[in-house]
Amino acid sequence: MFGSRVTFLTIVLLAFAPHVRAQPKPAADWWSLKPIVRPVLPKLDAADSKWVRNPIDAFVIANLREKGLSPSPEADPRTLIRRLTFDLIGLPPTPEEVDAFLKESGDKPQAAYERLVDRLLASPHYGERWARHWLDVVHYGDTHGYDKDKTRPNAWPYRDYVIRAFNDDRPYARFVQEQLAGDVLFPGTVDGIEALGFIAAGPWDFIGHAEVPESKTDGKIARHLDRDDMVANTMMTFASTTVQCAQCHNHKFDPITQEDYYSLQSVFAAVDRADRKYYRDPEIGKKAGDLEVRKKVLLDRKKAIDAKIAKAIPELAVIDNQIAAVKTLPTTGERPEFGYHSALSPNEDSVKWVQIDLGKSVAIDAIEYVGCHDTFNNIGAGFGFPVRFKIEISDDTTFQKDVAVVLDNTKADAVNPGVKPQRFSVGGKAARHVRVTATKLAPRMNDYMLALGELSVFDEEGKNPALGAEVSAFDSIEAPPRWRKSNLVDGYYFGKQAKAAPKDLATLTERRQLLLQNLDTETSKSLAEVASALAAVDAVNLPPASVVYCGTVYNGSGTFGGTGSNGGKPRPIFLLKRGDVNQPLSEVAPAALSSIKELPGRFNLPANHNEGDRRAALAKWLTDAKNPLTWRSIVNRVWRYHIGRGIVETPNDFGKMGQLPTHPELLDYLAFTFREDCGSMKKLHKLIVTSATYRQMSKANEAAEEIDAENSCYWRMNRRRLEAEAIHDSVLFVSGKLDTKLYGTAFQDFIIEKPEHSPHYQYHLHDPEDPKTHRRSVYRFLVRSQQQPFMTTLDCADPSMQVDKRNETLSALQALALLNNGIMLSMSKHFAGRVAKLGTEDRTQIIAAMRFALAREPSESELKLLVEYAKKHGLPNACRAILNLNEFVFVD
Repeated sequence: MFGSRVTFLTIVLLAFAPHVRAQPKPAADWWSLKPIVRPVLPKLDAADSKWVRNPIDAFVIANLREKGLSPSPEADPRTLIRRLTFDLIGLPPTPEEVDAFLKESGDKPQAAYERLVDRLLASPHYGERWARHWLDVVHYGDTHGYDKDKTRPNAWPYRDYVIRAFNDDRPYARFVQEQLAGDVLFPGTVDGIEALGFIAAGPWDFIGHAEVPESKTDGKIARHLDRDDMVANTMMTFASTTVQCAQCHNHKFDPITQEDYYSLQSVFAAVDRADRKYYRDPEIGKKAGDLEVRKKVLLDRKKAIDAKIAKAIPELAVIDNQIAAVKTLPTTGERPEFGYHSALSPNEDSVKWVQIDLGKSVAIDAIEYVGCHDTFNNIGAGFGFPVRFKIEISDDTTFQKDVAVVLDNTKADAVNPGVKPQRFSVGGKAARHVRVTATKLAPRMNDYMLALGELSVFDEEGKNPALGAEVSAFDSIEAPPRWRKSNLVDGYYFGKQAKAAPKDLATLTERRQLLLQNLDTETSKSLAEVASALAAVDAVNLPPASVVYCGTVYNGSGTFGGTGSNGGKPRPIFLLKRGDVNQPLSEVAPAALSSIKELPGRFNLPANHNEGDRRAALAKWLTDAKNPLTWRSIVNRVWRYHIGRGIVETPNDFGKMGQLPTHPELLDYLAFTFREDCGSMKKLHKLIVTSATYRQMSKANEAAEEIDAENSCYWRMNRRRLEAEAIHDSVLFVSGKLDTKLYGTAFQDFIIEKPEHSPHYQYHLHDPEDPKTHRRSVYRFLVRSQQQPFMTTLDCADPSMQVDKRNETLSALQALALLNNGIMLSMSKHFAGRVAKLGTEDRTQIIAAMRFALAREPSESELKLLVEYAKKHGLPNACRAILNLNEFVFVD
């Protein structure tokens, strides 16, 4: 993605987009919105009926005859086992599997073929293969994307959920529902939590969310775009519908209104992205949940008691803040709480101020201030220190009266002290407030600002009442933990200098106990009971929780580190004029599309519904038997992955700007059957791959190509190049180095430089011999900003985009990568070592290599050529040549 440029481009596009809210809604009579009805099978003559193996073929051959075409002959068994094995598990068949299938096919070919299909569908590698297809569509990645592109170390449980769901043949309706509202519809289940990674699968603007508050225009735009990603991902993935085209105006081509679009945004109004803790053991999870509820009750009770005490003893709240600040004083190492940072200004003479409230008037002996440092880009010490400034004290919070100036550096430019503490005497003057005012700001790049690391105030006893005090400012960039007002009084630098934290803590605790002695008996007893109960809750030892990065809130009561929703309460969502976040029109309620006649798009939610009810309502709407989009969408995707061309060749767009179905009756037959089979993906696979249509040869036919060059009628099988992952995995597999372990954290085929701020992913530093990276590529750590060069050259999907169908290119770069990339050199060596163990003769080794790689033995001419090559250049180079054959990377 493009970082801050996305925001600018969005503003420009939204500003010039025509506003057509009043545009008449198009009629909802488009083919994809009509109900799914089981079509009648075409009538065929006796000759065509003999070719038909299942109902799919009846629709295909009827269409072929209309075009004057005929189907191709069935492929030979060796081609079929290789095709099937790659299609269903993404790996080549072993020589032993090929031999066994050829033997069985000689006796009972149909039974042998069906047993092969069943065996492959039962393989755990099936889930790995088909999860990779799904992850393309939902644009899953292991980094945030945008300019900082930080890592997401806890995204992988969602990937594992998808693999597990395919292997378990999860009913498709439940598969959809878990990903949108698993925590609501299937509470207490691991899948119900891990599946929510779908909502947060796409890219996320760290700066726009973590460093810009939602109250700012850029923050509003960032969150608007984030919800847009959730809406687009949901509706394109599950319904093949481009609703995101309706954010600035009614959809130009499809019956989707702006109100529909923003109603879908409202579904995700309370959702933020964050790491969520959970327990894989439901019993432990229930116990943890009960403890959390218990703790919340106790904390609420303590809050009420504290409010009562604060009213009776105002000084206690100040001391509690000071105790909290002292407890966080640094001991060793670097910390990220750099200090206070004002908003940026275009002018250096803008006046900025920041002040602290000591809670009561204090006789001030001295004031100490420390400049900031920043680790970013080696900025170093003294960052943002004002060029000219003054320090004042007063009992008036507005500094309009009784103001004493204790330091005046406004007449000439001050020397930047870096991070060396600057202390000066006040002489015992009493005041409640201390203010630092900058009259000439520090230069940054093309703007100006004020920053301070620490402001300490010492009373006559040498204590620092500013610790944990309330801080206010003219303006502030709140981007914790690095920058926030409270950092100014967190004792970071004071603790470094004084090293007096234990002494301060003891003194503050003693003073607190003296104040509590003045409480009435009932309040004191209640406080002690709550403290004891909280201690008991905290003392319960539970095993470590698992963590998943997902998009959700917890039981409507609070977010897991979210970036703006108020304790799980949905934000109000407005229909925006021209999509401009600063031009809200009317508030919208959560809903779906209103264009499916048989299925109401408005949700009947109670007034007091919680956040999860919205997502559950959308999940149920999508999986309703009357929703034609969902069932047509998924069967079209599966068909395309098997046949190489979709019935609708725009899998993410079933609207008027997408392509029409070439076989609408076949599409509806598949959708109807799939829905009636309870959404069994494995039954759908078996139906497709056991058809005569699937079993055809891929051989070209000039006469047929004159009529149908694109093979849209399926008169032959489409010859396809393997995807990047299948090539990578096959190279490891035939070399004998593939680690087939299932599930777990992603492997990294790169070295990270500068991991904290903006990571640099250095693939060239990776060692291809590292066994940790010899796993299936579905477990590869997917970086959005810097993709793996080898995989990208082979047309790997861009994880920043929803990829409904991959590019399939042929280029010189691909040939060079397959010949010279480090992993190819490394695995060619291991491949040679594997076949060398099977015999000492060159002929034996080459025959074994060809059987491993191509599922066949070489011809005599091939054998002679490769043996001569191995003698001249070595067996590893001969193996490398075999891995570079077109036949290795293409499937007939």
